[in-house]
Amino acid sequence: MDQRASKPAPAKGRTTTERVSPKELVVTRRFNAPARLVFEAWATPEIFQRWWLPESFGIKVISCELDVRTGGSYRLVLGHPSSGEPMAFFGRYLEVIPNARIVWTNEEAGEAGAVTTATFEEKAGVTLVTVHELYPSKEALDEALASASSGAWDEQFEQLDILL
Repeated sequence: MDQRASKPAPAKGRTTTERVSPKELVVTRRFNAPARLVFEAWATPEIFQRWWLPESFGIKVISCELDVRTGGSYRLVLGHPSSGEPMAFFGRYLEVIPNARIVWTNEEAGEAGAVTTATFEEKAGVTLVTVHELYPSKEALDEALASASSGAWDEQFEQLDILL
């Protein structure tokens, strides 16, 4: 793969994924819903857990704690039938602007964790969501892509689209 950038990956739906630099991945999708509803789906635990995990992964939410505000934190505990131990994903919200922007850390990966920014831009009732993942190194992004964790956006966004 070209280390500088890659072409957008073909997507089943309207989601585009592009590696824009060795350390950065950008995912975009338009939703036929106002920004406040799309933001709410990211900020409300009961809604978030209905779309965040790709169904094809077979993972279930054991617990979901979201304190979506600047300085807040999140913690997801997930289980899979093939794993005896639950998996925890956690981090902090560095910036939250309601209906417009969420920036969070992915601390479960330690030094290899990305900082993720999601923006919500509404025009005429349609919201463009742009997710920007910045990894600390090329190797960290390569590992995330190889594990399929960063490749789940298409399915996640299909689920969110149905929910909205």
